[in-house]
Amino acid sequence: MFTGLSAFPLTPVVDDRVDLDSYARLIAHVSEAGVDSITALGSAGLYPYFTREERRAVARTAVQHAGDTPVIVGVGALRTRDVRQHVADAQEAGAAGVLLAPMSYHPLTRDDVYALFEDVAGDLSVPLAVYDNPTVTRFTFDDDLYAAVAALPGVGSIKIPGVPAGAEEAAARVNQIRARIPGHVTVGVSGDAHAARGLLASCDAWYSVIGGTIPQTARTVSDPARKGDHEAALAASQRLSPLWDLFAAHGGSLRVVAALAESLGLATAPVLPRPLLPLDPAARAEVDRVADALSLT
Repeated sequence: MFTGLSAFPLTPVVDDRVDLDSYARLIAHVSEAGVDSITALGSAGLYPYFTREERRAVARTAVQHAGDTPVIVGVGALRTRDVRQHVADAQEAGAAGVLLAPMSYHPLTRDDVYALFEDVAGDLSVPLAVYDNPTVTRFTFDDDLYAAVAALPGVGSIKIPGVPAGAEEAAARVNQIRARIPGHVTVGVSGDAHAARGLLASCDAWYSVIGGTIPQTARTVSDPARKGDHEAALAASQRLSPLWDLFAAHGGSLRVVAALAESLGLATAPVLPRPLLPLDPAARAEVDRVADALSLT
């Protein structure tokens, strides 16, 4: 379930409403590329910006248009009550799993986060992936919390925020985490520039932003990595350095991937919900240049 390439697609917005037609095409595009799973309503899927009704519609659309590809649905929210409602909606929609990040306005304590996962675990009929994404949540898990949450019933994976740059250090870090969690819980890497190193360091999954828009390009990294072809995987990631540079230059992947979706005809501008603004024309032109130069698909 939580292994291989998991694609995190955007949720396109047009006229301040979820564009379900474009979303359906995007889901089909990703599924047809042969990804291992699709994660709807992840961070790239902009889940905090949508109402419960919108999120329910997105989850149903993802499941309906994903073919045989398993769909994981993000269920994060500020209140535990709302998380539990989103879990119920995702399971009713036919999700194969759910993804939960600890969201907050007021900073969360370690005990708050454990209690959140403990409360949600009792509602699960599908497995859950723990979403550690400190860049957006401003909460960082420690290894003790990984161990405690991973021991809860229904937890199937932990998504870690990257790995160290060196191969030995990356492998040591993944093994350090793996030693603290049950054997059935997978470890997935995120931060697309880290993906090759993470997979080669024995991460079970890559939770991928680019997989949700340019899945064939993502597979040029994941396929050789999963076969243990270190040289090919690292070379493929190095080839995408201009894309990683764009992510770094624009505060993360979101606006760049939104521009890519528009350039590739997968969504209609503006993709992002206000107050999120798209890239300015100069930056958008640079994204187009990189997409053409790298033949991103």
